[in-house]
Amino acid sequence: MSSSYGENIEVTIFGQSHSSGIGMTLQGVPAGEELDLEELSKFLARRAPGRNEYSSPRREPDEPEFLCGIFNGKTCGTPITAIIRNKDRRSEDYSALKDLPRPGHADYTANIKYFGAQDYRGGGHFSGRLTAALCIAGGICKQLLEKEGIQIIARISSIGPIKDRGELFSSVADKAFPVCDDEMGEKMREYIAERKAEGDSVGGTVECSVLGVPAGLGDPMFDGMENRIAKAVFAIPAVKGLEFGIGFGASELTGSENNDGMYYEGGEIHTVTNHAGGILGGITNGMPVTFRVGFKPTPSITKAQRSVNLTTKEDEGLMITGRHDPCIVPRAVPVVEAAAAIAVYDALLARKREL
Repeated sequence: MSSSYGENIEVTIFGQSHSSGIGMTLQGVPAGEELDLEELSKFLARRAPGRNEYSSPRREPDEPEFLCGIFNGKTCGTPITAIIRNKDRRSEDYSALKDLPRPGHADYTANIKYFGAQDYRGGGHFSGRLTAALCIAGGICKQLLEKEGIQIIARISSIGPIKDRGELFSSVADKAFPVCDDEMGEKMREYIAERKAEGDSVGGTVECSVLGVPAGLGDPMFDGMENRIAKAVFAIPAVKGLEFGIGFGASELTGSENNDGMYYEGGEIHTVTNHAGGILGGITNGMPVTFRVGFKPTPSITKAQRSVNLTTKEDEGLMITGRHDPCIVPRAVPVVEAAAAIAVYDALLARKREL
């Protein structure tokens, strides 16, 4: 199924932006794993809407209701299913989109794929709203990885042309605006506010690091660690690019510049640099797995745009109403962490079965 992921665990995401609820089912988690549901709620709050000036004013508590799979605070070995009730819906804001697809959004392709039967309200199943369900599954996997000594951290690395400064060595999750350099973060916020005032939107990038990951995760060819992470990350709406390590920057170097020299210390093999992003031949080498994700600007803007009426087949102007993020990147930071956690935990279970 297109809305499912995983081999050793299986994550299925369900619901639509304006349906009665959204949710996920997570299968394959071993029995007896203790979960901190309060910590999971804090994780979900990091991506929830309506918390600041650069997110959608839609107010959703985003508190998951677990239907099964958890008993007395522990996994019981059966599928874990949780739902989040959609409470702050304004479906009337999207009535025009039944016939007028938004440029840059999946409105048109969804109409073609599902013969006009799709739920167009708020983007339906293609909405960023469903990343809340992704964060339930990812938040659980993140906790399970931390018990294995594996930590996943991320930051905003750029908004538009403005780049963060410094290296991502530790979590910035407790910051209201998750960057390393707060001065650059303030400039990013100002840039978002300027675009919002113009009725426009802006994109950016998120950098993610997986720390403490052991060597040996992943497989060659189609099940490489990059492949696994990419499949999970590209489930996030608005993702348009992904690079590991120094990514495309490697194409500008010589082999002697790009190769990560190796040394032995403390009973383990390390590398002097980490241009490869912790992955060689699709398999982790014991160094931090690092990657950057590129997000496009939010398609829903209040500036006038060109569209086509799907009923009359005539060109028509579009003025979008409703509540939308001028920049989704700040809220996407925990979502990237969630996607990475699902992919890494799935690969970790595979490795454990090999040993």
